[in-house]
Amino acid sequence: MRESIILMGMDILQPVVALMIWTMIIWAWMYATRLPAMQRAQIEPDEAQKATLLDQKLPPQVQWKAHNYNHLHEQPTVFYAVAIVLAIVGAGDGMNAFLGWIYVGLRITHSLVQVTANKVIVRFVLFAISSLVLIALIFNAAMIVFGAGTELQGSNFIRAA
Repeated sequence: MRESIILMGMDILQPVVALMIWTMIIWAWMYATRLPAMQRAQIEPDEAQKATLLDQKLPPQVQWKAHNYNHLHEQPTVFYAVAIVLAIVGAGDGMNAFLGWIYVGLRITHSLVQVTANKVIVRFVLFAISSLVLIALIFNAAMIVFGAGTELQGSNFIRAA
C-alpha cells in the first residue's frame, strides 16, 4: 500500500492564498481604471515615472485603486511571513487559521472602502483592528519559536498508511 503524507498546521495557508488572489483582483481593477484615465488625461507612459504626476492629473477615484494595491504590499507581507512560520512549525490550524481569515477579511474590507468611498476614519479603524489580529498571530508564532508556547509533538508531517 502506498504511503501518503498529511500536512498538519497548514490551514493558515488558505487565507494567505486568498489575500494573494485579492491582491491580483485589485491589480486588475487598478489597470482597468488607470489606463483609460491616463489616455483621457493624455499622459504618456514615460510621464508616469513620477507617481506624483499621476496623483495630480488623474481623478482621485482612479488613484485610490493604485494606492490600495501598494498598501497590499506593505503590512500584508508581515502576515505572509508569520503565516509561513506558523505553517512550518505546524501551528497554522485552529485559532491561528481563524485569525488568518479574520485578518484577510479585514484587509479585503479595508480595500473595498479605500477603492470606493475612501473614508479615512473607516480605513483607520479597519487597519487598527487588522493590526491587532496580526499582532496576535506574531505573538503566537513567537511563543512557539522561542520555546514558550505549546510543545510540538514530532514534526508537522504525519505518515498515514
